[in-house]
Amino acid sequence: MPNIKSAKKRVLVAERNRLRNRTWKSAVRTVRNDVVDAVKSASAKDAKEALSHAYEVIDKAVAKGVLHKNAAARRKSRLAGKVLAISAK
Repeated sequence: MPNIKSAKKRVLVAERNRLRNRTWKSAVRTVRNDVVDAVKSASAKDAKEALSHAYEVIDKAVAKGVLHKNAAARRKSRLAGKVLAISAK
């Protein structure tokens, strides 16, 4: 534990931010899994709905500073590719 008052505050802030970031990262993983499950079920309609929800959650994570915008674009692109693959069939 630090001895300097400002360093003690930074430790508290860092922990608070870590917990907030963990919540959003978990939400992003959850929506990714929802899209993958919808793709496995071969339901194009469910997959598109799950993809739309995933876009919302990923964009909010970017707005909160949890994900970098390019990382979010990469994740959205990969999910869209999976959905497009079953939609084309």
